Amino acid sequence: MGRKGSFQEWTIQSNYLGEQMTIKMYKPETFSDLYKYNICIMQDGDDYFQMGRVATLSDRLHASGDITNTVFTGIHYKDKHDRRQKYHPAGEQNADYIKFLRNEVVPLLDEELPTYHMGKSRALMGDSLAGTLALMTALKYPNAFGKVIMQSPYVDDEVMESVENANNIHSIDIYHTIGTDETEVEMTNGETADFLTPNRNLHHHLEGTGADYIYHELEQGKHTWGAWQKDMKRLLTTMFN
Repeated sequence: MGRKGSFQEWTIQSNYLGEQMTIKMYKPETFSDLYKYNICIMQDGDDYFQMGRVATLSDRLHASGDITNTVFTGIHYKDKHDRRQKYHPAGEQNADYIKFLRNEVVPLLDEELPTYHMGKSRALMGDSLAGTLALMTALKYPNAFGKVIMQSPYVDDEVMESVENANNIHSIDIYHTIGTDETEVEMTNGETADFLTPNRNLHHHLEGTGADYIYHELEQGKHTWGAWQKDMKRLLTTMFN
């Protein structure tokens, strides 16, 4: 069965990263310049389109009216080392990647698409380290990114400190999940870490910030796309309805 919507790609020669970046987007079947659209910017973009089945869900949820007009945009990584450099809070390119999102990706999307030009209409979505990046970027630029979707994010002391020191976190809508079986997650560097406990600590802190905050623990959920994809319909209808 063919897609109802359509894919489109753009490239950006990033001044911050010193490399060419590809932006892939999926527009709904009824896309028209006459309407305004929300934008969901996904790190691990190819994974979200392929394993997360975001394009398929976009077709279904737009057709049923369960989500409002939304364009799903994906940015992917070269390999696991490139991903860590860009997404990890201590990554060598992390600060520049965040500037790339704010100062190069957002202007491109606002120029090419009929967007609302408002933070609340822009969501950052990611899994694991990509979820961490989504949160950290929105904390730095809350007026540009008003929604955060993080599935099983990596949480360390730097992340907690950033949340504790954030001034405008109450203006961000946050959707946060963690699986109850994520107690021994194998990371890029080969080490194993407990993701569940730090995420529960982050949850307890976010509850008291005044943010519009939604949290789910996925029963027997592991640090895999199998768990994240199962929650995708609830995630999208919650954040884009």
